[in-house]
Amino acid sequence: MGAFGIDIDSQAVCIFGPGITKDEALDCMVESLYRTDVVEDREAFRVAVRERESIMSTGIGSGVAIPHVRINEVKRPTVGVGISKAGIDFDTLDDAPVHVVVLFAMPQGSQREYLGLLAQVMLTLKVPGFRDRLLACDTVEEALEVLNKSWR
Repeated sequence: MGAFGIDIDSQAVCIFGPGITKDEALDCMVESLYRTDVVEDREAFRVAVRERESIMSTGIGSGVAIPHVRINEVKRPTVGVGISKAGIDFDTLDDAPVHVVVLFAMPQGSQREYLGLLAQVMLTLKVPGFRDRLLACDTVEEALEVLNKSWR
């Protein structure tokens, strides 16, 4: 079991270059999770992610954003991870750029599983050194080494 309480598929990790916008980052992550075969309808998933973000930014501060959707087109709980060394303008409450994006794709009615995964993600993001190690990654393979090990 990985750092976030769920194994992260290699296709569900995005390493972003400088200058990427929030919408571009989210679209890249939607596409990457779609490629894992967990999402049945890419467009419904993209629309749900964008609609959720339009309600209120999921940039929670301290360089982290946690977009999340629960829709019928998701077969099983999954998580995608985006990493940006340069940072992304995510309209966060603290106006700080986002460096780590964790996108939750959850089936409708999975509130309990979502809350459990969210708690695990939040605890892991607070582990000293975890975010620094993640941000030091230049490749998906390096990121998977960090993400798929236990940090406690």
